[in-house]
Formats: sequence, structure tokens, C-alpha cells
Amino acid sequence: MASTPPHCSITATTKPYQNHQYPQNHFKNHRNHHHNNNRNQPHPQKFSLSKPPPSSSNATKHTTAAASAASASSARAPISQTPAPFPSLAPDFSGRRSTRFVSKMHLGRPKTTVNTRHTSVAEEVLQLALFNGQTSLENVLVSFESKLCGSDDYTFLLRELGNRGEHEKAIKCFQFAVRRERRKNEQGKLASAMISILGRLGKVELAMGIFETALREGYGNTVYAFSALISAYGRSGYYDEAIKVFDSMKNYGLKPNSVTYNAVIDACGKGGVEFKRVVEIFDEMLNGGVQPDRITFNSLLAVCSRGGLWEAAMNLFSEMVNRGIDRDIFTYNTLLDAVCKGGQMDLAFDIMEEMPANVLPNVVTYSTMIDGYAKAGRFNDALNLFNEMKFLGIGLDRVSYNTLLSIYAKLGRFEEALDICREMEGSGIRKDVVTYNALLGGYGKQGKYDEVRRLFDEMKAQRVSPNLLTYSTVIDVYSKGGLYEEAMDVFREFKRAGLKADVVLYSALIDALCKNGLVESAVSLLDEMTKEGIRPNVVTYNSIIDAFGRSTTSECLSDTGQISDLQTKTSSLVIERGIEADATDGEDNRIIKIFGQLAAEKGGQAKKSCGVKQEILCILEVFQKMHELEIKPNVVTFSAILNACSRCDSFEDASMLLEELRLFDNQVYGVAHGLLMGYRENVWIQAQSLFDEVKSMDSSTASAFYNALTDMLWHFGQKRGAQLVVLEGKRRQVWENVWSNSCLDLHLMSSGAARAMVHAWLLNIRSIVFEGHELPKLLSILTGWGKHSKVVGDGALKRAVEALLTGMGAPFQLAKCNLGRFISNGQVVAAWLRESGTLKLLVLHDDRTHLENTRFQEIPNLQTIPL
Repeated sequence: MASTPPHCSITATTKPYQNHQYPQNHFKNHRNHHHNNNRNQPHPQKFSLSKPPPSSSNATKHTTAAASAASASSARAPISQTPAPFPSLAPDFSGRRSTRFVSKMHLGRPKTTVNTRHTSVAEEVLQLALFNGQTSLENVLVSFESKLCGSDDYTFLLRELGNRGEHEKAIKCFQFAVRRERRKNEQGKLASAMISILGRLGKVELAMGIFETALREGYGNTVYAFSALISAYGRSGYYDEAIKVFDSMKNYGLKPNSVTYNAVIDACGKGGVEFKRVVEIFDEMLNGGVQPDRITFNSLLAVCSRGGLWEAAMNLFSEMVNRGIDRDIFTYNTLLDAVCKGGQMDLAFDIMEEMPANVLPNVVTYSTMIDGYAKAGRFNDALNLFNEMKFLGIGLDRVSYNTLLSIYAKLGRFEEALDICREMEGSGIRKDVVTYNALLGGYGKQGKYDEVRRLFDEMKAQRVSPNLLTYSTVIDVYSKGGLYEEAMDVFREFKRAGLKADVVLYSALIDALCKNGLVESAVSLLDEMTKEGIRPNVVTYNSIIDAFGRSTTSECLSDTGQISDLQTKTSSLVIERGIEADATDGEDNRIIKIFGQLAAEKGGQAKKSCGVKQEILCILEVFQKMHELEIKPNVVTFSAILNACSRCDSFEDASMLLEELRLFDNQVYGVAHGLLMGYRENVWIQAQSLFDEVKSMDSSTASAFYNALTDMLWHFGQKRGAQLVVLEGKRRQVWENVWSNSCLDLHLMSSGAARAMVHAWLLNIRSIVFEGHELPKLLSILTGWGKHSKVVGDGALKRAVEALLTGMGAPFQLAKCNLGRFISNGQVVAAWLRESGTLKLLVLHDDRTHLENTRFQEIPNLQTIPL
């Protein structure tokens, strides 16, 4: 649950790698080994910018691969045209969440020199102003008044005082200069400069005061004063106010210029305004005859970056090329961030590979790529880029170190993570809250609770204040590990710190309740969460959807709002301890009670089950609520729903659920429903589009998707369909680390998907045999030791695979040293595969074919859960 902060600036102004020739072919050494064979082609949105003027010859000579990819696929249409909704699964459908915004991607950009016409007298006054206090500043200005050369000298003083954080002295100097200067246009220049300086310092209210005074006294009615105020609001995230100031210009008869438009677009980007609204402003700019420049496009790219709108970003980049606008390091870094957030890592690699022809990648470039690879689950590629940074002598900053440390922590490679910590501290960068959050999350996922406890104590001893994410991570770790009293202690500390629970903390608690089968309590907490004004997200709802259908572990929904007497008595001691220790409000008491309830469940209380049809209607109710709140379901939602289908008692129940969900998303659930009904010929083309989208997601997410879809099809007798889905996943290299010619690893597969995969794997090695190649000497099928079973080595998956192999007469047997591993000699398996009847055993057939597409009526008189 580690988070990555905004980029922090680094002190070095010259990068070591800028002193030698950049090895342009060095990137090729770190390509993913299947990159060229299975590249994701971009599908830009159905819009482009307005037709630009003819581009210069220099711009057309070198059109990069990234730009040509976008321009080749975009039609000339107004930018305000709404993009086509299909396909548009990623990044929302991928379930990828990013808390990282690249706010300083301009690192390494050459600083523009400000043309200044100030005199040496102004520099002397500046030194005296810095040396003397505010009370003496007036005397200094009066004594030098006759020598100071107009607004140029005063503007210099304002800017330099502002750069040193002396905003009060700057205001005093501004007020003196305005009184001295009688020309309105010169007063207006001073006002614009003062507003801009205060905006950079985050003093928005003071900037607004200067603006209102200037407007009232008749020298603030200028485009530059309005633009400066818009920029000031934008820098502080007040995008609503920035847009209001922008709209009010028309009332004063002012026409916005490029500076104005750049300021308002930048404000929209910083404030998270929807891209559609920003496009409207950009269209207005073009229609007004104002030509965009590099700053305009960089600001538009930043808007795309926030939302992972990689297709729109590619089109913008292409438009820059067509207009002959130079691209700087900020342009490339922002484009890369948008493409990485969109999950298009192969495309991002291509863009980075071609950068040295225009601008050299810097530490932010590499940090963005490494973070993107990490979020896509491509950790080896991320580590390779880190090694490349070291090779090129690019110094790591705090973000780079934390990203790298987070990767090692997620991989469970804690020695290397700690080495990174030591290296980071050796370079003068102390561990911060992000560092600790990464380590806490990594150790927690590995079940190393003592280390979590030690690190949590260490960070407080080092005076690193835990933030909301820290507490959410630790509470989540303890809750998932069954350490509910420890979780309650951390929650009480969290409240004493004066923090308020957010969606992450609530989602962690809801997930813990759902994992323990307490769905009713989870829904109750969800209701409380919304009453507190906290908006649930897709993660929150996914936990609840996944919990429905677990008939052996779910509370009966008809008992909503009640806790059994046994449960209350068992948990009363824990609950009373928590409430007495901290007299808090009703919300906190409710959470304390939840921890007590979880502690009681840990004692082994039996849980009640309820009807499957009831659960189906509850899933539909949850989905409806997500739709109302405009929360987009992702691939995790889809997998949870397919898993619920697999747990349905009847084909009709599963079909009804998918049929109803088609009303919300026919692309995704239409494919699942069509495959379930046996209509492969009709939906397979549409399924291919869905598979294309899933392939762009990280490997674990894609694997979970294929697993859930295959398991559902197998469960309801569509075994040929299940086998085809597995083979499609194999063709798209979804299971790179679990499928080889010598070994099939089924550890993370569900029962139906695992059996379909065994058939597909045996078919694959049969083709190797018939191509005249030898099989490896030892073949293995791994099923795990059945960690959830009461008897070690007696898991349900192992039993299902063993029955399948026995039924086919496949010559595999359990390994003596590993109860979850089936092995066989390669030559023996090859001989079996050559037998005439083997192929018939391996090629699966559907138990159900071309059923009538009956729409099942909604089941009446069933109580649904209130959401």
C-alpha cells in the first residue's frame, strides 16, 4: 500500500551523463524478451486537435515513432468531439490506482534568462532592503527614490525579494512604487508582477487583495493582471476561482492572450478538472485566433497525465510535431507519465528510446518509467532501468529511491530493500514516511508482523510522523493477519493523532470484515462511511461483491442489523476494553465494536449462510449503486462477479446475473454471457477486443481475469470454451512464469481453471512431440500443499487435478518429497501422447451447446440489502 510522493527537486544542476555521448542503443539491452513479438498497438481516441497551420520543414523531417503512432491513427475532427466509448477499459478497468503526480518534470530544462533592464542602483537597494528590517525599508526607498529608474528597477526589487521569501517587504516596496509611479500602464505592470510573485509564494489571499485594489484604482484592468491572478489560484489548486476570474475578463472587455489561456489550462491541470472542460477552453483559444505554444501543450499533457489519458496525450504530442513546436524534457516526461498510467509500457519504452535524439532523459524520466513498470508488475524491467541509471551516472532522487525500495519490498527481497535504504541515507536522503509505508506494506504482505511492529515503532522514534496511509496500512496488515486487538490499538493511536478516517482505511476495514464472512457488518460500515461524507471507491465495492456467494462464510442478510448473542458475549471483553480506553464518538465506537466482532470470529464461531439467489440480487444492487455514483467497475470487479457465478447453484442463476449486468456494460459482460451460453462464434471477435485490453494490464491482474473466466466456463460445462480461453491466454503470454515446456504451476489457479489449463498444457507439449522435438527429462505439475485445507497436502485443487490425471490415464504420480507436485518422465509422457486415443481425451467438448437465450425474470419477493 505504499504511495509515491510528487517528485522532489535535486540540487545538482548538471547531470553526470550529460558529459559523455549518450548510448542511444543502450535501451535495447533491457527490452522485455517478448516485447517485439507481442506489442500493444495504440488505439487513440476518436478525436484530434483542430487542423494546424502547415508545419515547418524542420518539424517534418524528424517525426518520432511516438508522434507518428498517434497521427497515423487520428482523424481530423474538432478537439471537443467526444471520444468513441469502445474500447475504453484501461486504465479504469485495469484496477490500477496511482497516487503519484509528476509535478516537477521540468528538472533539467534549461532555465530561461529574464531580460532585465534594472540599474546597479536597484541591486544596491536590494542589499540594503535585505539587511534592514521592514521599518527601515521605507527610509531606504525614500533615500534612493531619485536614483531608481522607474518600474524596471522596482520590478527587479519585487522579484528578488519574492525569490527570497520576503513577501512583506515586497508588498511594502510595491506600495511605495505605485504611489511614486503616476502612469497607469506602469502601475499595471507592477501590480501584475506583485500578484505573480505572491502566487508563486502561495499567498493567494494577498494576491487577490492586490488585484482588487488595482482594479478599484483603475490600473488593474489588464490582461496581464488577470492572467497573474489566474496563475496564482492555479498554483494553489483553486481551479474554480481561476476559471471564474477567466470568465470575468469578458465583463471588463478584455481578450485573453496566450499567457491567460496557458494559466487557466495549467490551473485546470493542477485542480483535476475533467479533460472535456479543458478541451473546451483550448477550442475557445483556437477559435479566438490565439496560437498555442509549448507551454500550452505541456499544460494539456499534464491534464492527460493526471487521468492516464494516454491516447489523448499521444494525439497532443502529434499535434505539437505537426505545428513545428519544440518538445522539451517536460513534454516527454509528462507524455511518459500519461502513457505509463495508461498501462502502455511498451509504447512508453519506445518513446523513451527515441528521446536522446531530441532531449536527454533525466532522473524524472527514469523514475516515471520505473514506477510504471512496477505498477504493471514488470519488476525485472524496472530493475533493469535502475541499473541503466547507475551505468549512465544519473543520480537517484528521493522518488527514485522510494520507488526502487517499494519494488524490492513487494518482491519480498528485504535485504536488497534495506540496502537501498542504506544507500539512500548515505547520499544524504533520510527515510521519510513513503519509505516506511513501502516497507510496512511489504513486510505485512509476507506476514512478518514482528517486523511491521518494529518498523512502526522505529519511524516514530525517528520523528517521522505516520500519515493516514501509514495507519491504514498497519491496520490492514494486522486485520488481515487476525491481530485484531493490535489493529484496535493502532486505530486508537490514529484517532489520538487527530486524523480522520478516509476511503483507504474504511476500505481496509470493510475488506477485513468481508474476508471473515461478515458481509452484513461490512455493508453497515459502508453506509456509515457514506454518511460521514466519504465517497467509496471501486476497491470498497469489490470487497463486498467478492464476499457475496461465499455461502459457507457469509452472514444471512435477512438478519441485517443484528449480532448474535454468542458473538456479543464472546467479543464483549475486547469491545469494552476498546471503548473504556478511549471515549470517542459513535463512528469510533462502531469501529471498535467491529474489531471486537472480528476477534470473536477468530475464536471460531460458526457463520450462517443464505441463499444464492439472494446473493445475486445483492450483487446487482451493489452494481446499481456503483453505476449511480459513476464508479467504474474494473477487472477485479469482473473477476469477483465471475467467481460469484462459479459459486452459483445453477446455470440459470449465473446466466441471469450476467444477463442483468449486460445492461451496465455489454462489452465485458456480453462476452462472458455469450461464452457461457455457448455462442462463441457470435462473441469471439468481441472477446478478442476484451482480451486485447486485458493484455495491457499487469500480469497478476490479467492472470486473475483469465482464471475467473475459465473457471466459470468449466464449472457450467463449457469446457471447450474454457480450453480456448486458456489457449488464448497462453498465446498472449499471460502465464509467463507458470507455464513452461517442463512445468505447469497451478498454485494460484482455481479448480476449474486449473483443469482446463492441464488439458491445454498437455495439448501444447503434444504438439512439441509431433514436431519431432524431445520433451524435458522431467515434467512437473505443481498444485501446492493445500494451505487452506485441514490436512497438509490434501487441498481441493490437488484432489481435482489428481482425479483429472487419473481419469485420462496420464502417467503422472505424486512426488515423494513434495505432496503437491505431480511428476513424470518426459519419454513416458511422450509415448502416452503418441497413442491414438490421447488426442480425443485432451480436446475438450462443451457439455452445453447453443442453449436458447432465455432472459430469466427477476426473482420476486427477495429482500435486498440496503445500500
